[in-house]
Amino acid sequence: MKIVVASHNPVKINAAHEAFATLFPDTPFEMLSVEVDSGVGDQPMSDAATRAGARARATGAKKERADADFWVGIEGGIEVIDDQLMAFAWMAINGPTGKMSEARSTTLPLPPAIKELVAAGMELGEANDKVFATVNSKQGGGAFGLLTAGLHTRQSVYTQTLVMALIPFVNPLYSQSTQK
Repeated sequence: MKIVVASHNPVKINAAHEAFATLFPDTPFEMLSVEVDSGVGDQPMSDAATRAGARARATGAKKERADADFWVGIEGGIEVIDDQLMAFAWMAINGPTGKMSEARSTTLPLPPAIKELVAAGMELGEANDKVFATVNSKQGGGAFGLLTAGLHTRQSVYTQTLVMALIPFVNPLYSQSTQK
């Protein structure tokens, strides 16, 4: 099986590897990465934009490497809800039949200091690095890891969400017709 991840970020690639290894434990697979445009900018600022970015990445990966079996798009985003800045991600997976499946991650409330930096135009990863005095946190544990002392990381949250997005490809209930 060949899987293409629409990113060179090791967190996203490793999360996809873990998710596929979990749900396809007896299937050898090759993991490739390609860089494709999300169409939504570097920092999606809404649920809708984040979802659109994940879908665009999965679709773009399929255009770049049509010879694969699965194409994975992962997009992290933020949105202010009731004056609270929230972080989350969308996963989109194109499968071998042309069907796309999607799932959204758990949502993380971010501290006021990060909200202020993002409101001033800073990308979330850069704001995290400034507030937590880290370097390149988005290729590490991310805000999830920083705020949970590593209990949950960007990779673990992405892996869990990718497993959810893969369910329609492995559970026979999704291929049954609802027509009688």
